[in-house]
Amino acid sequence: MIVSPRSIANSRVGSPTPSGTSRSSDGLPFHRSPSVNDFQIEKVPKSSSYGGRRSMDRVDPGFEEGLLFRDYVSRFLVVRNRPYSVCGRIPLDSSQLVLFFRSKSGITHSLDFPIDVDYNTPPALDVLVAACRPHQTTEIDEYPDRESLFYPTNLPINSTLDLANHPILDAVQTTLFPNLPPGHYLTAMKDKLEVVGGGGRMGPQPQSLRNDGRSATIIVTLPVRFRGGALVVRGPDGTHEKYFGRGGKNGDIEWTAFLPDCDYEVETVQRGCRISMSYGVFLRTFGPSTVNPDCLIHPSDDFLDLLAPVLNMSRGRKIAFYLNYDYDVNPAEALAESLVPLLKGGDSLLYHAIKLYKLSPELHWTAGGYIWPVDRTLEFFGEDIAGTKLKSLVTGRMPLGVLNGARTPVPPIRGPFNIGSGYSDIGDDEVDNLRSRVEDSGAIPLTEADITILTDWNTPTPVVGKERVYFVSGGELEKLVVNVLLVAYVP
Repeated sequence: MIVSPRSIANSRVGSPTPSGTSRSSDGLPFHRSPSVNDFQIEKVPKSSSYGGRRSMDRVDPGFEEGLLFRDYVSRFLVVRNRPYSVCGRIPLDSSQLVLFFRSKSGITHSLDFPIDVDYNTPPALDVLVAACRPHQTTEIDEYPDRESLFYPTNLPINSTLDLANHPILDAVQTTLFPNLPPGHYLTAMKDKLEVVGGGGRMGPQPQSLRNDGRSATIIVTLPVRFRGGALVVRGPDGTHEKYFGRGGKNGDIEWTAFLPDCDYEVETVQRGCRISMSYGVFLRTFGPSTVNPDCLIHPSDDFLDLLAPVLNMSRGRKIAFYLNYDYDVNPAEALAESLVPLLKGGDSLLYHAIKLYKLSPELHWTAGGYIWPVDRTLEFFGEDIAGTKLKSLVTGRMPLGVLNGARTPVPPIRGPFNIGSGYSDIGDDEVDNLRSRVEDSGAIPLTEADITILTDWNTPTPVVGKERVYFVSGGELEKLVVNVLLVAYVP
């Protein structure tokens, strides 16, 4: 969709006040944590009690209509942080798609695609519709010819479309199940074929009709021409997202996936006929246990509509969002951009939504109020921050270090760290040394970068993904907490 330039907020960006509370242009105060300029340090050997994670918000109060802008950001981040549905397209030549089914008389029929019922209705389609039954939840009982239908589950039906030939389940896992444990896999089983003719609609299909233990549902819209008939998916929190079943320029067909605690319905089909095939997605496990440039994920129109006013009111500025998830990548060895193919959950939806607006999102490392260029890593610790020499940087290997005056092997640090680990209190001299190392590595203050970080003002302690860089201070192994910012300039 296109962001209308006439809805641009032409306001100047002011400078944040030095106190913990900033004021917008309308004089209303809002919370801003000053800890964006603080380095977060975690001690490796000790496990202290968690004293509360300090927010790293940086909000520019110079926007006009500040309350409206904050509301847009909050509503957008709520949906982004908890996605319950996702859609994409299958790169398939629709003329190669064939549907096979057996009618009540025992005769097997084949139905070729694409189909335009206003131009020519295949006889096999009439047989298919005649064998269908009305949905139990239909709300148009007085108009039998406008009921939504489904093909009886006791009659065999199949198609040449095989989900296993397309990485749809991988896309579903990446977006809807970002924290799926290792050794767990998603499988799909054909559910039913649904038909909604012209003038008809499908009433709400509650989750109680799908109590077969599935983890998600996939609906594939077959290439039959129709107008209207949007698929509406309602989340457990009452919000909804719409998917219109639009195919791509090359005959691609659209698929939609949503979690089991969602209801769905189909709006009135104004013209033509909507035919879709649904699949149940089940979680399976065997026990513990080159990036494609064409992304399979397409954020919904509702998701894009929530993002649009945020971009409109950010014209001429650089905006940034924190990534929500940990990706277990060492910032001293990898660029932040290397996380792009690993993005999951709302991080993935946000990245590709910004790409759809023809913007250029970038991932940057950030810590202590500093941000690193997109082409720089954080490998800058070569000696003890407090002054003791250290020849090796611990990055998961077994180097020899000088700890407490003895030359002993430093044990490797592996696996994710408890987010509740306490932050160490380091002295002013160590902070100055650390800041000097950071600046020498190419990092610049966020204030000089002129970046506005957007966070939810209604959530003072939002979930932010963390990565760690190891260094030595006073003979002890420490971890510098590093976050990832998704930065985009809105022209």
